[in-house]
Amino acid sequence: MSAAVAIPCQSSNCPNGHPASRLECPTCNKLGIKGSYFCGQDCFKANYGTFNPFGTFKFTGSLRPVYPLSPRRVVPDHIPRPDYAEDGIPTSENRRAGQPPRILTPEEQEKMRTACRLAREVLDIAGAAVRPGITTDELDAIVHQATIDRDAYPSPLNYRNFPKSVCTSVNEVICHGIPDKRKLQEGDIVNIDVSLYKDGFHADLNETYPVGRVDDDSKRVMRTARKCLDEAIKLCKPGALFRDLGKTIEPIARANGCSVVRTYCGHGINDLFHCAPNVPHYAKNKAIGTMKPGMCFTIEPMINLGHWDLEHWPDDWTCVTIDGKRSAQFEETLLITETGVEILTAGKPRADLQ
Repeated sequence: MSAAVAIPCQSSNCPNGHPASRLECPTCNKLGIKGSYFCGQDCFKANYGTFNPFGTFKFTGSLRPVYPLSPRRVVPDHIPRPDYAEDGIPTSENRRAGQPPRILTPEEQEKMRTACRLAREVLDIAGAAVRPGITTDELDAIVHQATIDRDAYPSPLNYRNFPKSVCTSVNEVICHGIPDKRKLQEGDIVNIDVSLYKDGFHADLNETYPVGRVDDDSKRVMRTARKCLDEAIKLCKPGALFRDLGKTIEPIARANGCSVVRTYCGHGINDLFHCAPNVPHYAKNKAIGTMKPGMCFTIEPMINLGHWDLEHWPDDWTCVTIDGKRSAQFEETLLITETGVEILTAGKPRADLQ
């Protein structure tokens, strides 16, 4: 290892708190790979063969990416896929941007039910695999295999060039984390956001899981995020205003010492992955529209322990809290019925969230 200008240790699990470091991996230096600086031999050996591609980036928290990413996973040719699967461009979404929310026919609603039931199965399989030592890339492999086993396409894969089949968001990552070679550690929290495309329709849901034992703040933000979602769902029925959901969500978050992310929102979902309506989660928003029978959409409040603001890593996907504090999220896909709402992605209550 060679001497270099001191920057924080780039180990993903530095036990010393990422101190200023001058030891650079010599092989990485020769290859022109930036960011492979470590505070000592132990961190270097633990991360040999991997690297942080954004070494000079000023991270808001302690989490670091661990590259290289694994190759793009293959979807068998017989599985139907959305229009962006090859070139990354959601042409249908772009063409229908600005149109009002679709009202699904009874036949289309049944297809949504099927897709959502399968997506719930996939998420439960992935959630059961969460443990210290597993990498988020391994979780991606589990989600990918479970999805194609159901003759479905993993909706995130190549959506606007996203490289993986699931989003995994650890600790201070709010959403859209890219699975990589970092091992989950005891005390982490991880959100797994599963989406799949089956018989022409998308499903979308996510949950945040503890990795082993977690601290009280982590429990608080997870429980708050779940309560925010559950209470918002109770408001859903024909005639309800989309803008009113935030009036219920934000007071719950504030009462628990948390904040609500404003940049990202829930969305319509059907034969398109993302479409109208937009569903903000904060109070005093200006969302337009009322709920009508046959509409499908997600509610997915992102709740932070600290400030609601955010920034993105240089991969242009990974969204993190501005202050490095933890964030949690839960999401369901909903169908408005003649008398109320149906949670298409509903799962069993979790004891750790009670």
